[in-house]
Amino acid sequence: MKPAACRFCRAPLMLSFADLGMSPPSNSYLKADDLNRMEQFYPLHAWVCEKCFLVQLEEFETPEQIFSDYAYFSSYSESWLAHAKAYTQAMTARLLLNTGSFVVEIASNDGYLLQYFVAQGIPVLGIEPAANVAAVAEKKGVPTLVKFFGTQTAQELAAGRKADLILGNNVLAHVPDLNDFVSGMGALLKPGGVVTMEFPHLLRLMQENQFDTIYHEHFSYISFIVAERVFAAHGLTLFDVDEIPTHGGSLRIYARHAANGALEVSAKVAELRKRERAAGLERAETYRTFAEKVKGTKRSLLKFLIGARDSGKSVVGYGAPAKGNTLLNYCGVRSDLLEYTVDRSPHKQGRFLPGVHIPIHAPEKIIQTQPDYVLILPWNLREEIVGQMASIRAWGGRFVVPIPETKVFD
Repeated sequence: MKPAACRFCRAPLMLSFADLGMSPPSNSYLKADDLNRMEQFYPLHAWVCEKCFLVQLEEFETPEQIFSDYAYFSSYSESWLAHAKAYTQAMTARLLLNTGSFVVEIASNDGYLLQYFVAQGIPVLGIEPAANVAAVAEKKGVPTLVKFFGTQTAQELAAGRKADLILGNNVLAHVPDLNDFVSGMGALLKPGGVVTMEFPHLLRLMQENQFDTIYHEHFSYISFIVAERVFAAHGLTLFDVDEIPTHGGSLRIYARHAANGALEVSAKVAELRKRERAAGLERAETYRTFAEKVKGTKRSLLKFLIGARDSGKSVVGYGAPAKGNTLLNYCGVRSDLLEYTVDRSPHKQGRFLPGVHIPIHAPEKIIQTQPDYVLILPWNLREEIVGQMASIRAWGGRFVVPIPETKVFD
């Protein structure tokens, strides 16, 4: 069989990074009527391009199939809202944004971020392909275009007005046609404008064994070195970078047109590039060792869950994130080991996790059943969830996180 081609440089993909077996699309939550019907499973196998070192999945479902009716609403995380508000304040000050500026967010979800620019009187446009999510943003007063972003959409918008700031949080990894997407940002950006993109940092994923962030919606897993390479291919220079704690460790990159010399390149750019090279991110052998770490995490989690059950202890989950679906399907964890999970989003409550069919309830279910352990599936929100569920300590309940290794704590 002919190997797939890299979505950036088109070189053949021959080097395996992590083979997580067959898995259903991570946000395909099931209704009770769906439980006896056939589910679609696809290979969840990440590869490394040995030419440009982009880590990536093959495309099995189109973005239209994945994102047109979406179950993820950003505003249900308080810490994420705080992150978004802090960003808008920082960018307004740094870029001197005002009522004459124009801000565009790609994959703007339910208006979780742009609402804070709207509150300042700064004109905005959200671009969001999921109509059900976009409708929520519109109710918040956030103008939203229900469309996928790429060069064609960018050119249509640019004919009317170009953007002072283009931003995208956790969207770069979701794009199968990476070249078209980045080219589109260049087309829509003013000559003196700035692009910021946030995405999980591949270096942190590898160092902390965050394999559960691999799922079908995430087509790419990106290092700073690769991001520089991709943006430069489309006339954009990365002139600054922030390392931020979201999603277990992310990068926020700052890009400008290569011709815009007014924005000097920060020393942080060269420092991070040097650190990634020292970590071996441009050497094929570095990527070959990751698969064994993944297998170790699987054994660790199963050992805990089976031991708890054998001891008569009850274990439930908190959260129904996409990363949790990767973890549970790869480890083969069903309701015999994890009785149920809970989620604050009413859009997930009453449904079942794909593949493993674990039921999703409202958080109050934990108070009613008083389990011995609560497994935090969105481990990146550990502090927020522990604060929300501190009452489990009243009956001796304890928390568990699965990544980078299974750990029990009070």
